[in-house]
Amino acid sequence: MRRGKVPIPILDVLSAILLLMHLSEMTARAAAMVSSRVSVESSCPLGQFPCGNVTVCLHQALQCNGHRDCPNGADEDNCGDNSGWADIFDRTIRKVEPQVLPLPEDCFLQQYPQRCDCIKTELECVEVNLHDVPQVSINVTWLSLKSNEIKRLSDNVFSKYTHLQRLFLQNNSIQTISTQAFSGLYKLERLFLSENSISSLSPGVFSDLRNLWWLVLDHNPLNSVSQDTFTGLTSLMFLSMVNTSLVQLPQPSLCHHTPNLSWVDFEGNQVLTISYSTLMTCSHLTVLLLMDNKITTLPENTFQSLVVLEELDLSDNRITELPNNTFKSLKSLVKLNISHNPLFHIHPGHFDHLTQLQSLGLEGIEIPDIQTKMFVPMGNLSHIYFKTFQYCSYAPHVRTCKPNTDGISSFEDLLANVVLRVSVWVMAFITCFGNLFVIGMRSLIRAENNLHAACIKVLCCADCLMGVYLFFVGVFDVKFRGEYNRNALLWMESVECRTIGFLAMLSSEVSVLLLTYLTMEKFLVIVFPFSHLRPGKLQTVVVLVSIWVLGFIIAVVPLLNDDLFGNYYGRNGVCFPLHSDRQEKPTAKGYSIGIFLGLNLVAFLVIVFSYSSMFYSIYKTGINATDLRSRLHRDVAVANRFFFIVFSDALCWIPIFLVKILSLLQVEIPGRDTRYHLILGGDLYITHQQCPEPYPLHPDYQLLQRTGGGAAVSLAEAVDLEEEQEEPDLLYHTWRPHGIHPITPQSTY
Repeated sequence: MRRGKVPIPILDVLSAILLLMHLSEMTARAAAMVSSRVSVESSCPLGQFPCGNVTVCLHQALQCNGHRDCPNGADEDNCGDNSGWADIFDRTIRKVEPQVLPLPEDCFLQQYPQRCDCIKTELECVEVNLHDVPQVSINVTWLSLKSNEIKRLSDNVFSKYTHLQRLFLQNNSIQTISTQAFSGLYKLERLFLSENSISSLSPGVFSDLRNLWWLVLDHNPLNSVSQDTFTGLTSLMFLSMVNTSLVQLPQPSLCHHTPNLSWVDFEGNQVLTISYSTLMTCSHLTVLLLMDNKITTLPENTFQSLVVLEELDLSDNRITELPNNTFKSLKSLVKLNISHNPLFHIHPGHFDHLTQLQSLGLEGIEIPDIQTKMFVPMGNLSHIYFKTFQYCSYAPHVRTCKPNTDGISSFEDLLANVVLRVSVWVMAFITCFGNLFVIGMRSLIRAENNLHAACIKVLCCADCLMGVYLFFVGVFDVKFRGEYNRNALLWMESVECRTIGFLAMLSSEVSVLLLTYLTMEKFLVIVFPFSHLRPGKLQTVVVLVSIWVLGFIIAVVPLLNDDLFGNYYGRNGVCFPLHSDRQEKPTAKGYSIGIFLGLNLVAFLVIVFSYSSMFYSIYKTGINATDLRSRLHRDVAVANRFFFIVFSDALCWIPIFLVKILSLLQVEIPGRDTRYHLILGGDLYITHQQCPEPYPLHPDYQLLQRTGGGAAVSLAEAVDLEEEQEEPDLLYHTWRPHGIHPITPQSTY
């Protein structure tokens, strides 16, 4: 026989007073919220909130950020989203807890199994391998038989325990409950039957439980229950049937025998539809949880009778359409969650009647026609949850909006992370000054090939535009520092955003096309040295002009028709059109796919193929070399340098392809660090565009220029040529079967 302390939940007195406190709590809270909101609107500008009773206003971004920014710390008060039933429940517990006194540990039961723990008239028999309900003293008031092997509850098995108030039977193997199993339990207040194997409940099985407040049936394969199953439960307040495989709610009316039902949880079932008749008699219902079901439609009058409902959760269903007046009758609603439903449209007036709403969940929902006026009527709204960070700018009066960043921007800043901020400025300076340096060096140093040097200068000019783009992104980040959310919409729709987006696209595509052209030129002169496919001055000028014209057309087309492309460059704070979502126009999405996964991908593959072919061609001509060891050593050196060129290309391209593909597939990128790494890869791409700046001065690039001047050479001979760069004018060769012989200096073209 063991006697020890049993954990006793401090909830007895709560259930009796919760319903009585409900209306008064709601009225007081509503009045306080309205008063607070009026004070905010009168003393602080939109997007800022007062520090309690101190005449100091703080921006939305500084609310609940983990740092006390208000002198009195009011910005870190009430940060948790406890709206709905949880708020009342929490405040009620705080009021009752000080009245709880320590209980003596004496046992007042004369009969009970030795393996059980007893304190006063409460008995705990947890995990003691019981196969039947044990015989205990009739004065027991609290009986826990959790985690045993009980399989059946026969008639009148508890009938003599007329003082029993709580009965815990969860996590057994109960399959059958006889109609009279709970007969005689007139004082029972809480019954827990979760995590068993109960497949059916007979009508009237709870008929004697007229004082029952809580009934928990979670994780049982019930499939269906009728309204008569709950006959006699006139005092029932809380009903939980989570993961019970229900395909429909009790018909025809859920609350026909439970008029005081206040909290209902049907999470994780297979419910397909809800009708007005199902909830018609549930006039006292304050919490209705229906998340993770298969509900597809909701009639307009479904919730018409729920005039005191505080919390409604319809998340993770299959609702595609909500009638305009779905929530019209829910004037007491404090928390609404419709997240992760495939809704095609949210009407601007859907939330007009929810004046008391404090928390709104819209995660995972695209809102193509989102407008600020959708959320203005909800003057008490303090927490809102969207799919994307950009939507937060449409609710500047809400204290807490999630997500507060998209990996690039945040409430406070256009560039949310210090790494991004530093990277943008560093890359802007490197891009601008690096390309200007190359242009200067190319102008001062006599070139072996003036046409090729001109191509390099043009390439550098294109890349300088990317540096200008990054420079302006950094400038506007500084301009909006600390208050970006208030300016986000204006910025993304501004002429400045579209202009720098145009510059970025122009620079990007001109660089891609130029690099592809230069690579193909080298490919032809190395792999096909006697084909005479070498452009002259006129052809080169025509190609360069054509590339710029094509790049200009690609960049300007999205600006010509807003009806087709929408705000093509204003999809995010950095004005670069990589992100795709349902708000994006179909034409804009197809255009982006064509550019980033069509033209640019083809260009990347052409470059990889060309360099691979050049390497193979040069390697093949080196077979006749006499010094095998020396040739192998030099072949490896040049192979490593070829690999560097192709690998650096891949590092610049692959993050962009990956981000675009994930964006099209609507795949969430977990973890802020991962997003930063991909975005930095994108910065590398749009900054360097195949990393061209080092090429013109890189020995390998110069080597390719020279070896492409008239002959195919072996890798070893290519290295020999590299070592002779001090006399460039004498290094013109032609192919002979037994080696390379100098000839009269000539143009590489």
